[in-house]
Amino acid sequence: MKRHIARSTLLVAATTLFVASPLVQAVDADAAKALAKQNNCFKCHAIEKEKDGPAYKKVAEKYRGKANAEARLIEHITSGEKAKFPDGHEEEHKIVKTSPPKDMDQIKNLVQWILSL
Repeated sequence: MKRHIARSTLLVAATTLFVASPLVQAVDADAAKALAKQNNCFKCHAIEKEKDGPAYKKVAEKYRGKANAEARLIEHITSGEKAKFPDGHEEEHKIVKTSPPKDMDQIKNLVQWILSL
């Protein structure tokens, strides 16, 4: 009887932790694409095709399994750091703008969408 109660308590605790966990967030692909479109990201990037910037699927592949992937991409799209182009020249990467300004939920959604491809 004690063993059954202990297992039940553990199951309830684990389920509560999983359901309440902020780590499990669904990506809003439509919102991410809209933000990318508003910021002209698709001028240099596409989902599958290489342009002046890498395809988003290639970016996702590069960062798959890396613990710092989200932080690294957030830094890249919010800092204006240099981006290398196929012809070898470098330019400052455009900073992604949100409305309201600097909305990290929108930025994270965009990055998570890219990483999900």
